[in-house]
Amino acid sequence: MRKTLRERLRYWFDGTMDRGTPALIGWLGLASLALITLVSSAVVVLAHKDTEENGGWAGVVWMSLLRTLDPGTMGGDTGQPLFLILMLTVTIGGIFIVSALIGVITTGLETHIQELRKGKSQLIERGHTIVLGWSDQIFTVIAELVEANQSERRSCVVILADRDKVDMDDEIRRRIPDTGKTRVICRSGSPLQREDLELVSPDTAKSIMVLPPLTDDSDIDVIKVLLLLNNRRWPERRPTVVAAVQNSTNLAAAQLAAGDAALVIDVDDIAVRLIVQAHRQSGLSTVFNELLSFMGNEIYPWSEPALAGATYGESLTAFERGIPIGLQREDGKIHVNPSMDTVVERGDRLLMVAEDDLLIERAAAPPAIVRSAITTAEAPEPLPDRTLIIGWNPRAAEIVSLLDRLVQPGSAVDIAAPRQPREDLTGRLDNLTVGFKHCAPVSRPSLESLELDSYRHIVVLTDDTIDPGRADDRTLVTLLHLRDIEIRLGDPYSIVTEMNDDANREVAQVTKADDFIVSTKVISLLLTQLSENRQLDAVFADLFDPEGSEIYLKPAPSYLLPGAEANFATVIEAARQRGETAIGYRLAEHSDEPPLYGVSLNPSKTAPLTLREGDTVVVLAED
Repeated sequence: MRKTLRERLRYWFDGTMDRGTPALIGWLGLASLALITLVSSAVVVLAHKDTEENGGWAGVVWMSLLRTLDPGTMGGDTGQPLFLILMLTVTIGGIFIVSALIGVITTGLETHIQELRKGKSQLIERGHTIVLGWSDQIFTVIAELVEANQSERRSCVVILADRDKVDMDDEIRRRIPDTGKTRVICRSGSPLQREDLELVSPDTAKSIMVLPPLTDDSDIDVIKVLLLLNNRRWPERRPTVVAAVQNSTNLAAAQLAAGDAALVIDVDDIAVRLIVQAHRQSGLSTVFNELLSFMGNEIYPWSEPALAGATYGESLTAFERGIPIGLQREDGKIHVNPSMDTVVERGDRLLMVAEDDLLIERAAAPPAIVRSAITTAEAPEPLPDRTLIIGWNPRAAEIVSLLDRLVQPGSAVDIAAPRQPREDLTGRLDNLTVGFKHCAPVSRPSLESLELDSYRHIVVLTDDTIDPGRADDRTLVTLLHLRDIEIRLGDPYSIVTEMNDDANREVAQVTKADDFIVSTKVISLLLTQLSENRQLDAVFADLFDPEGSEIYLKPAPSYLLPGAEANFATVIEAARQRGETAIGYRLAEHSDEPPLYGVSLNPSKTAPLTLREGDTVVVLAED
């Protein structure tokens, strides 16, 4: 059926109205122009005398415009009745037009403000850090990036998550009220949608961090985001991309999705390694937290051409501030705690533990070494261990497997849990024998029946089958029982605990557990470090790997005579003679005092230092 001209015009008019506020303002402008033109023409034609008195056509047009915009302007008009009627007409028309214009502009502004509050506007930044996803880890990440960027003139962190922008802004302001020079910008959108990813300007970003969301299928979301980023068309420079997967079985798929340009961290694997290493040496998690955090001491690659030709062992005391822990060769290869006679070549960079790279300083002269304080006692021979693991979760089997590689033959581990694990561990172990004891971890009688005095180490695992907060609450009750039983038994064992929330670590101090492993915080710190400097990936991979050199807290009497007055340069020399790199110490008398729990990294090399029985030295060593 053929449409009439009127219907076609109506359709065209409706189409222009659909274009929003600009179209409405345009139509109101045209209506104003038509009204002014029509009335001015009528005045010129019908009221010649008044036209001449008011400056002709241009004057009448100007009068009509003013009366359209301001109805009060006509209050002092004089002239013929026809002229006054026409001026009244244009004034009344102006009232409707201006009122409509104000309403349209107000509505348009409100709509635009609402769109801005939705976080859908395009970002225009350069050199910013993008965080994709939202979880409790986001607050640790932001706090670390704020600390890392303190020396920057301006920096920016952009968060893209499928949450309300206002809610994200409010939560960040509540948890991190002071962000210093760092601006935190939130955008609302799904990291799984290509269009939303473009909102945060990935082409100009310095780095992109992919956080696992709080869902059962978090790894699937991470892998999808990595696929989108890898298949995206990038300019010449691609930003550093770092991500984390919760389940070790998804690591290979995530690495394939990410491509060679991205770094993917295995959360479960790192948690397992930390638990196994920490259960044998109290305080290890504090050392890792400081090295991974931007608060305190971190690891920096440092060029020192003056040391070219010197040995690595000679470089250990060559700095007033900062301690070398390894070398980065000119080809990028990393050597942590290399042989002491390894030559530092031109183009190599030292891996330094320091508070800031701006504070690294060469020593004017070698520090004095108190050789009389260095002990010649041999380190005690390792003995078979007896370990009790309370609780069971998907990481427990890997903990037992890795523990088998580190303990002496004849060692034993018992699993105490409400239900016997389905996994058969006995067939793949060389040094461990595995037993099972039925136990309700929050029950005092059940714990007392385990004969706890027969164990040297106890590991308490979190329950992954219930809410993380509730799981930590149950863990706290278990710790209180274990600590009270330990006091009654005479302190026979150490306790290492896995927790979900770092805030519960502070609450748990009353239990005086020897160490806490909060894998979510460690992963957040590690992702942040790698987003700032991806070269550190090989360094941390080496430190977490049981093969090669790791971080140990060894008895201080193996290095210095107990009670002897010395300095930390003397400790460095004692460790060097053993092929180890000393980076700090832990005082037993302060081991219960947060936040460092007695740990001191990169201390003054010349300040007086006395170590006693129970103190430990933090070293990098092969065993």
